Parts: sequence; structure tokens; C-alpha cells
Amino acid sequence: MHMAAYDQDNIFAKVLKGEIPCHKLYEDEDTLVFLDIMPRTEGHTLVITKEPAPDLFGITPEGLGKLMAVVQKLAPKIKDAVGADGVLIQQFNGAAAGQTVFHLHVHIVPRKDGEPMRPEGAKVADPDALAATAEKIRAVL
Repeated sequence: MHMAAYDQDNIFAKVLKGEIPCHKLYEDEDTLVFLDIMPRTEGHTLVITKEPAPDLFGITPEGLGKLMAVVQKLAPKIKDAVGADGVLIQQFNGAAAGQTVFHLHVHIVPRKDGEPMRPEGAKVADPDALAATAEKIRAVL
């Protein structure tokens, strides 16, 4: 199996080390959960592993299980917090598949009927708006 090398200086590694701030929603010993700063919808959340895994194929099965358990637990709460009708779960592996940060992460993207998603990486959201969304979600977690 081809293993991508893990870059210790990727942006999510820096978030984990506390070198870059984030709108944290949840943290445990294996995962960190925070808002995407370029959200495609309100409440667009990233769930990242603390294992140094570049993608789905570089994580231990145990680590993957813990990561997905957090996704499963938090996604419906995030969906409800922002009043969404559904939730898109996305995970990309490799640049050709749309992966831009090479640290395993899962997107939780709340979807509202009839409301389009913003384009990928469209723009950085207003920090105050993100903070307000984070508060709304933290209140239900």
C-alpha cells in the first residue's frame, strides 16, 4: 500500500500544537473538532485525528474508529444547532480527490433544503460570525 508522508508542519498539525487558533467545538484525547474558516454552509465543521495520518490510508483502524465515532456523535447535534435538514459527511484522499490539507479530516457540512453550498475555499468567514456559530453549537454539545 502506498503511504503518503506526513508533513509535521501542515496547517492542522499547527492547530493541534496550538500554533494556529481555531473555533474549537470539542476535543478528546484522539480528536479535535473545530469550525472550517472557509465554511461551505453555516456550521461546516472539521473533525481531525490527533494521529499523524495524512489520509484515510495512513491511520490505524483504532484511530479511524475513534474519529468516525466522534463524527457520528456530533454531526446530528451540529445539524440541529444550525437548523439544518440534513448533513453531508465528506472525506478526501489525495490532491486529485480534492484534499488540500494532508492531515486526515472529515467534513461535517449541515445542509438546508434549497440552500446551495458555497464553493470550496470561497472565502474566509467573518470571525464574529464564526464565533457566534461556535457558541450556538457548543451550547448543544
